[in-house]
Amino acid sequence: MDDGEKWEMHDEVRLSRRERLQLLQMETELRRDRRFARRMGDGHGEFWLPLAVLLLGIASAFAAVMGVRTSDPALLWCFALLWPLTLIQAFRLLGRAVRRRGRSGERMRPWRQRTR
Repeated sequence: MDDGEKWEMHDEVRLSRRERLQLLQMETELRRDRRFARRMGDGHGEFWLPLAVLLLGIASAFAAVMGVRTSDPALLWCFALLWPLTLIQAFRLLGRAVRRRGRSGERMRPWRQRTR
């Protein structure tokens, strides 16, 4: 392909070689930007947050049960440190689910229906 030749796309828009190169460079930069990909809803790595909530919940429950059972202050302090982290991650997971449901176009129903 020479510089004068145009590239025809499906929507009948023709881009020059220079424009195609610039477009490819922009797309490459956008793929590298993790925050942009996260904002655009990139599905890559979506299982890490639920996995983190699950593991933190198990570790918190274990530290709480064993700390109460043995009265070991170290285990109780582990629970005291793990539990807020578990809650924070659980709320992040809940927020993701609410955003996804709102984005899908489903109508959000109130907790209680008013009847007159």
